[in-house]
Amino acid sequence: MKRIILIVCLLGGWILPAVAQYYYTLQQCLEEGLANNYLLRITRNEEQISKNNATLANAGYLPTVDLSAGYTGTVDNTDSKLRESGVTETSRGVFDQTLNAGIDLNWTVFDGFNISTTYKQLQELERQGATNTRIAIEDFIASLTAEYYNYIQQEIRLKNFRYAVSLSKERLRIVEERYHIGNFSRLDYQQAKVDFNADSAQYMKQQELVHTSRINLNELMAVKDVDRPIRVKDSIIDVTDKLNFTELWNSTLATNANLLKADQNTTLAQLDYKKVLSRNYPYLRLNAGYGYTFNKYDVNTTRQRSNWGFNGGITVGFNLFDGNRRREKRNASLAIRNAQLEREELEQGLRADLSNLWQAYRNNLQLLNLERQNLVSAKENHEIAKERYLLGDLSGIEMREAQKSLLDAEERILSAEYDTKMCEISLLQISGKIAHYLE
Repeated sequence: MKRIILIVCLLGGWILPAVAQYYYTLQQCLEEGLANNYLLRITRNEEQISKNNATLANAGYLPTVDLSAGYTGTVDNTDSKLRESGVTETSRGVFDQTLNAGIDLNWTVFDGFNISTTYKQLQELERQGATNTRIAIEDFIASLTAEYYNYIQQEIRLKNFRYAVSLSKERLRIVEERYHIGNFSRLDYQQAKVDFNADSAQYMKQQELVHTSRINLNELMAVKDVDRPIRVKDSIIDVTDKLNFTELWNSTLATNANLLKADQNTTLAQLDYKKVLSRNYPYLRLNAGYGYTFNKYDVNTTRQRSNWGFNGGITVGFNLFDGNRRREKRNASLAIRNAQLEREELEQGLRADLSNLWQAYRNNLQLLNLERQNLVSAKENHEIAKERYLLGDLSGIEMREAQKSLLDAEERILSAEYDTKMCEISLLQISGKIAHYLE
């Protein structure tokens, strides 16, 4: 029996480990995670790509300038019969050479507003890249905050189970002493031993859950050593009852990142429609260049020739028919309507989620107040049962029931606190206020 107690003590951390401990507040966890999390770093790089793409050159506003050079050499064999004399002149291995170099500029000055619309699209995609980053950050804050409080929950539960083991250990000691002097039966002794072993096993399983939560927390913070020991400074799950449904919904309509992204998708669909309409306008293109050409002839009357100078031109055109314009216009119009419908569906879904979470939040607050009252009663009941048990007026089974009632009350209040906190986190995320945890 002493060996079992020693093992439980070691597992319970009653002998302090010699490894270093890192103490974190929620804000410190979030700051480290925001700086190191791999998904966020990838999302920020994608945002930078969209920002790099939003340029005048990528939209087609700027001309293109090409520098080119070339060389051509020909070796010909020629037989030429003169009409007047009928004599055939023969040339073999005639080697002619041409060398050219030049710089050319091409510029689409007007393309039916297609260029300006493309630039607006690129700018909107840049804004959407920033919105995607915001969504990823808000999801991350919600996930890490939830895991942070889950870790606190598991630590509190571990502490409660440790207390249960200590109660069972004390009961086993009392029963063992009285069993040896004949006041308790062997059945009482065996039952106390079974209860102590059951509490010890439950405590061991809880240690595994604490370990898993710690690993998840380190992974979210992108710590390379995910098994790193960590401690949080908070020892309770603090919940607030200050939230207001009307304020949350108004904030959702004004700042929710997913609604903002849906509006951006609608804008992009409208710009696609304008690009189709731009094909109803003419286009204007300019070209200019400066070139140099050198020709060298083997048998020509002119031995060599050099040409250099400017060239330029202007092209005006109008696409009369391409067979697809009407179809693309109809599809673009439908895409706008779909984007609007998706936005309306999203708003309705957010309203439903907010209402459900609000109801759960209010119920959990009421349940939490009730469980706090129950905990006071359970503690008083346990103290009374303990005194009667020591006096021999209460059986071991009744004492065990009083102990179980106390532990159940502590478990219910812990679950109520955690569930309330999860509702709070979700409500703040939907309303766009999740960054409050960084303050």
